[in-house]
Amino acid sequence: MLEVVRIPVLNDNYVWLMHDDASGETVVVDPAVADPSLEAAAARGWRITQIWNTHWHGDHVGGNAAIKAATGCAITGPAAEAGKISTLDVLVGEDDMVRIGDHQARVMAVPAHTAGHIAYHLADDAMIFVGDTLFAMGCGRLFEGTAAQMFDAMARFAALPDETIVYCAHEYTQSNGRFALSVEPDNAALAARMAAVDAARAHGEATVPTSIGLERATNIFMRAKNVDELAARRAAKDAA
Repeated sequence: MLEVVRIPVLNDNYVWLMHDDASGETVVVDPAVADPSLEAAAARGWRITQIWNTHWHGDHVGGNAAIKAATGCAITGPAAEAGKISTLDVLVGEDDMVRIGDHQARVMAVPAHTAGHIAYHLADDAMIFVGDTLFAMGCGRLFEGTAAQMFDAMARFAALPDETIVYCAHEYTQSNGRFALSVEPDNAALAARMAAVDAARAHGEATVPTSIGLERATNIFMRAKNVDELAARRAAKDAA
């Protein structure tokens, strides 16, 4: 079994530390900064052997160089963004496979937030690391991509098994949910989820990871019927 640890950093980022006890390998996913990941691994007696990046933004790759200097780890990331991530050792794209011990992750190309954004889907472990493409009750801003690309990405995620655990990179759930309720005020599942989210945040608790099943029921971007509807919802959220 893989163990995944959530590391809160900066204002609202989450770095994910994934450990395979059988092999002793530990992967850091999207390290915004180095020290919290190094400290979390050291506290558990884990050795960081890899970094997996989903996209080039600084709050996802900022810790790459220092972690590599401290551990000698290999850094994997999107080939399409190699020109923007100088620390990459392994370049990957759609359908490439990466491993932690005997656990395999298939790379999914999900451009929209950035032009070369990828996700890492560990099907046998029912896990996916989605970076800034999919959020709890939300999706990433369309900085470099299009609404059509985001609609396609949402469809690909929605097609995964409901039990798939979704590891996203920010604590945006409360603001996403409030906006979602303004779009789907009669969605009972959404209202119930927001009550739980509000309670969790009132106690300073994290609201992620989430699951594909939960997002299918409550994520208005995943639930958009077509590209135009997603585009309108994204534009309204940006303006909110």
